Amino acid sequence: MTDNPTDQPGGDAPAIEVRALRKRFGRTLAVDGLSFTVAPGTVTGFVGPNGAGKSTTLRSLLALDAPDEGEALIAGRPYQALRRPLLTVGALLDAAALHPGRRGRDHLRWLAHSHGLPIRRVDDVLEQVGMEKAARRRAGGYSLGMRQRLGIAAALLGDPPVLLLDEPVNGLDPEGIQWIRAFLRRLAAEGRAVLVSSHLMSELEDTADQVVVIGRGRLIADARVADLLAAASGDRVRLRTDSRARAMEVLTHEGGTVAVTDRDTLTVSGLPAPRIVELLSAADVPVTEVGAHRATLEEAYMELTRTAAEFTASRGEVSA
Repeated sequence: MTDNPTDQPGGDAPAIEVRALRKRFGRTLAVDGLSFTVAPGTVTGFVGPNGAGKSTTLRSLLALDAPDEGEALIAGRPYQALRRPLLTVGALLDAAALHPGRRGRDHLRWLAHSHGLPIRRVDDVLEQVGMEKAARRRAGGYSLGMRQRLGIAAALLGDPPVLLLDEPVNGLDPEGIQWIRAFLRRLAAEGRAVLVSSHLMSELEDTADQVVVIGRGRLIADARVADLLAAASGDRVRLRTDSRARAMEVLTHEGGTVAVTDRDTLTVSGLPAPRIVELLSAADVPVTEVGAHRATLEEAYMELTRTAAEFTASRGEVSA
């Protein structure tokens, strides 16, 4: 990465740090005392429902919104204090923010020139994102996926140690989605801090090391993805049977809690797998598969947001 010691995170300092951030727009409280950190060498997912405060937080980190209280720091500094910000943080907030008449390569050349970067760097990042040929076309003819790739190329121009990407998977085809997964992991393996805002839990499950979940501008969870999945999985057992109704009857009678997850699949809690097999065998219920249930990140997210909503309701708070 670019040698820029003045702006690089030092020692064990977080690459990204949000401290008690609060931001209000008129009567709407967009971010409410939010705090979290992102360490170098990790991909951190930043998730929450629409209106949770994700965009406001990202904009605060990039000094596009001024916090009412608290701080949003990159490499230990506010964005506006960075000498050459493109060498410290690369960002993709709006892939559509391109002049339609400008060629993609010229767009990157202009950005490079503004930061005193060598023009050869433009060709380097275009090759990284697979846009060498398309970059000579005018942006008005780009698909959303091509715009995303060009936006990521722009974020990488300064070879920064910190990346902020808002919904980078939007518009990508299946091949592009596989590419972005591997690409983000590679960037983190190089020691960069990568913060990815997304509503696609399935993409983050395969990509992120850490996840920050917010709702109504507040922190709901800040944990390793593996830990969230383990907690959401609990002691539940997944079984497959052609006699779903009969299996539910038998297991419920013995104290199990049974949920239907597919046409022939049940998830059972409250009974260990050996006991489930014993009960169903005794009742002559055919079973084709029994195993520990592995929750998805989407399940974990839904449980977290449901619990947070119930807690908010118990305090008598009402959504805007």
